[in-house]
Amino acid sequence: GLITKYKGEKIMEFESISELKKLLAQNYKIEKVEPRMFTSDAEVNIVMVTLVSTDGKTQTIKAYREESHALREFVRNLH
Repeated sequence: GLITKYKGEKIMEFESISELKKLLAQNYKIEKVEPRMFTSDAEVNIVMVTLVSTDGKTQTIKAYREESHALREFVRNLH
């Protein structure tokens, strides 16, 4: 789903991206992205990002359809 934030202007952000930012801020690192990043977006309907914390806890974020493309794009731009 979408989360709407108001900071002078309306910013729409997918929940999965908000969740990913929150975990990265808590020192989680991205362990893997499925399907792999070189898979073409046209073939992707679901994306799963697995993160691991410094103490070994794992979290998985899932996104579907348009949200999955936005999440992949966000991860791509982290590097």
